[in-house]
Amino acid sequence: MDIEQTVAPYIIITPAHNEEAFIEKTIHSMINQTVRPLKWIVVNDNSTDRTAEIAEQYAKQYDFLQLVNLSRSGGRNFGNKVQAFNCGLNEAQLCDYQYIGNLDADISLETDYFEKILCEFDRCPNLGVAGGMVSTCIGDKFISQNVALDSVAGAVQLFRRECFEQIGGYMALPQGGIDAAAEIMARMKGWKTRTFPDLHVFEHRRTGTATARPLASRVKDGQRFQSLGYDFLFLSLRCVYRLMDRPRVVGSVATLYGYFKGVIKKTPIVLPPNVVQYLRAEQRDKLLRYLRRSHRLQKDA
Repeated sequence: MDIEQTVAPYIIITPAHNEEAFIEKTIHSMINQTVRPLKWIVVNDNSTDRTAEIAEQYAKQYDFLQLVNLSRSGGRNFGNKVQAFNCGLNEAQLCDYQYIGNLDADISLETDYFEKILCEFDRCPNLGVAGGMVSTCIGDKFISQNVALDSVAGAVQLFRRECFEQIGGYMALPQGGIDAAAEIMARMKGWKTRTFPDLHVFEHRRTGTATARPLASRVKDGQRFQSLGYDFLFLSLRCVYRLMDRPRVVGSVATLYGYFKGVIKKTPIVLPPNVVQYLRAEQRDKLLRYLRRSHRLQKDA
C-alpha cells in the first residue's frame, strides 16, 4: 500500500531503453523517497524487453509515476536519449516545478536522497546543477567514480529550472557528452555545479557498456572528449590520474586512442566556439591550480 509522503516541486524524467534488468531497483528507490517528485515520467524508449510492462505495473499503483511509450527506429544512442527526455518534458508542461532532473533507469538511491539534495539547493541560490557521488557496479563491488566536485554525473543530474532553461536543455550530441555539455554551459552562465560526496548513488551497470565492452567504452570516452573540444594536455593528465581505473592502464590508453582517432578523422567539435573557449580556459585554470598545489606540497615536505 502506498504511504502518504511529502511531495516537493521537482520532476524527474527517466529515458529507459531495454532496462528490464535494473529498472525495478530504480522504481523502488523512487517509491521509497522521503520527498517524492510532483511527477516522475518514465519514457519507454522503444524497448523490446519487459521495461514497459514493469513500469506500467507500478504506474497503476502510484499516481506520481507516469509511463510514456515512445516508438522510433534504431537502437540505443545519446541522441535518442535526448529525444526521449524531451518527450517526457512535454508531458510535464502543466506541472509547476522548480527543479528538473534526469535519472537513469539503472540507478538506485538512498531513501532521503532527494530530500537532502533539495536542501542543498535551498542553501545556495546560485546552485544550478547538483547530484550525488556515483558508485558503479564492477564485478561484485561498487566502485566510486570519484568525479570532480564541480561536475555532476549525467545519470543523476538535477537542475534548477531557471538554469535548465537558460542553457536550452540537453543537446543531442552524436558522440554523447550531453551531461558534460549541460554543466559546462551552466558554469559559463554563472551557475554552480556540484557533486555532494555524502549523497550516495549506485549505478548497476557502467555507463556506456550497455552496447560496448569496457575497453571499447573507454575509446568512445576519448572520442566524446575530442568532440566536446577538451584540451589535450588536460585530458592527458586526467588519463594519468585515472590510470588505476578499470580496465587499469589500458583504459587510459584507450581513452587517448579514442581522442586521437577523433582528431585524425577530423570529427567536428559540437559545442559552440565560445563554449569551447570557456571549457579550455577552465581546464587550464584547473591545471595551474593543481601544479601550484603540488609545488607547495613539495616545498613543505
